[in-house]
Amino acid sequence: MMKLFTFLAVMLSVTTMSFSQTIYTQKDKEICKEKFTLAVEKDLNKKPINDVIAEIGKSFLGLNYEAHTLEREGDERLVIHLTGLDCTTFLENALVFSRCIKSGKTSFEDYQNELTKVRYREGKLDGYPSRLHYFSDWIFDNNAKGIVKDVTKEIGGKPYNKTINFMTKNRSEYAQISKNEKFFNAIKDAEARINSRKYYYIPKEDIKNVESRIKNGYLIAITSGLEGMDIAHVGIAVKLDDGRIHFLHAPIVGSKVQITDKPLADYLMKNKKQTGIMVLQPIEP
Repeated sequence: MMKLFTFLAVMLSVTTMSFSQTIYTQKDKEICKEKFTLAVEKDLNKKPINDVIAEIGKSFLGLNYEAHTLEREGDERLVIHLTGLDCTTFLENALVFSRCIKSGKTSFEDYQNELTKVRYREGKLDGYPSRLHYFSDWIFDNNAKGIVKDVTKEIGGKPYNKTINFMTKNRSEYAQISKNEKFFNAIKDAEARINSRKYYYIPKEDIKNVESRIKNGYLIAITSGLEGMDIAHVGIAVKLDDGRIHFLHAPIVGSKVQITDKPLADYLMKNKKQTGIMVLQPIEP
């Protein structure tokens, strides 16, 4: 009964916008307004975008991790869910709010437009396969759109040679492609494009050597040791009073948005399944 009540409550809050179908609640609209109000109070529009990202990211500290919020039955819709975030939606929202703030476009509709631009291939919502499911694909697409710049190679990255096929090899785990041949083939094509590109990463043993070139508010993608998977986790680089780069992120189920106690270089060394990082410089809108 509780699940039915929750489902009905969410459905009553669904709003369809003229430019796309969008799911959100009144609370999401309130949180959006709070972020833009915070920006005015702190004059964030005067700061470099990377510092804005760090500030907006910190404003989510203590928020619960919530997984699979984008996975809904039926047609793909723009899901806005700000009351709980996973690592990717945390990073996306910190970036999107910051871009809106820097460009002076701070209406709820502006936010939706920017989120669509960042989350979907070429900024166009066109079914499930148009969402940038693999973060390496997200990097490529948002690099092409001028939203971020992949600086991994120039700060000392090494070739990241890995075959990416986790989604199609584990088809049964993804409801939208498990029985839909068209979607499955579209994801397979996306994997082929990823595998045709050259990516670079900084092995975790080398991060400390290049740490000085990673700025506060840069976006960090942690590479995965899992077969077929490109990125294991994402978050934001933050420089603390110790002068070191720490990691601002939404870690795992049961945890909250937090900053690592240890610097990023030390934090990664304890995880055998994470192999290194890709580094993204956010571009001023």
